[in-house]
Amino acid sequence: MRHAGRKLALAVLTVCLVACTPAPWTDGEKAVLESLWLESLPSLPPDPTNAVADNPVAAEFGRRLFFDTRFSANAAVSCATCHQPERRFTDGLPKGVGIGASKRNSPSIVGTAYSPWLYWDGRRDSQWSQALSPLEDPNEHAANRLMVIAIVVDDSEYWRMYEALFGEASEVDTMFSNIGKAIAAFERTVMPTTSRFDNYVAAVIDGNAERQAELFSEDEVRGLRLFIGEANCTQCHNGPLFTNNEFHNTGLINFPGEVPDKGRVAGVREVLEQPFNCKGRHNDDPSVPCTELDFVLTGETLIGAFRTPSLRNIDGTEPYGHKGQLPDLGAVLEHYNEAPDAMIGHNEAKPLGLSRRELAQLEAFLRTLAAPVSVLE
Repeated sequence: MRHAGRKLALAVLTVCLVACTPAPWTDGEKAVLESLWLESLPSLPPDPTNAVADNPVAAEFGRRLFFDTRFSANAAVSCATCHQPERRFTDGLPKGVGIGASKRNSPSIVGTAYSPWLYWDGRRDSQWSQALSPLEDPNEHAANRLMVIAIVVDDSEYWRMYEALFGEASEVDTMFSNIGKAIAAFERTVMPTTSRFDNYVAAVIDGNAERQAELFSEDEVRGLRLFIGEANCTQCHNGPLFTNNEFHNTGLINFPGEVPDKGRVAGVREVLEQPFNCKGRHNDDPSVPCTELDFVLTGETLIGAFRTPSLRNIDGTEPYGHKGQLPDLGAVLEHYNEAPDAMIGHNEAKPLGLSRRELAQLEAFLRTLAAPVSVLE
């Protein structure tokens, strides 16, 4: 009886070991993992529309401007009010709050130098043109370009840096755009760094099973398999920054009493019309082709569509959604699991049909994408 009991225990243990040992990653799966790996991120492309984009003096000037509250009507709001480094350049609020309340959630600026479009609706086509907009928005800084320029001119250190970069004073819009270009030079330094996920992918590529087991729990591995497999998350969240930089209607519901947000269909009109876009006279290299604007998608299919956010550093940057409608990661996954009808336009997402445990595993994986943010100090 004792011998039979031992045999049964060994059989159960063998079954458990087989069942509990993660299946090896196939070559196809490894290729997908490598495509998401931060090491696969290409070098930062130049921004020919901004002559000082990669100038260290401009980055330092822009850093100071970014954190300076004087560029607001009440001298209490800076870019960092809504984009706080300690919150991975978000603010923890459903909607940004400056002089007044913004209409949308404050997205992170980490890695946005790689994106052809800025804002949830893509209404700006460069970091420098985006940097100008909050300064004159009555709900954000509520300043104006003359006030902004005056502060720079009157501050001896700012003026020294401005002159070194752009020369003497010129007409108002040119000086205003130059200030945006300095802020963008700083923002180009705000980048993601290696996460636990990236270390895990390195171990997969090296074939180091022991290191893989140290880095990821069983649930995290299963969550990753769901992410690149059954849940099909990589349809939109692909590449090393986990975004395709496109616009999608995913049926997010507004807060009660709010008018449905038209999203990209309005944003694309604005980016084509606004004077600081690639085709405008403040582009520092008029010879550069403005391909994104030339071939931008327009039309009714964009109603209710919003830019796919990066999932890097998603942990701790709640609430989520273009209006902060989803309080935590669990709510995000529940939304995509159900894929409700859109309030406006058509929801492109399909119900995932995942179990509670699978949703928890997917959430566990998403938390492995957290990492410190690299930024100019």
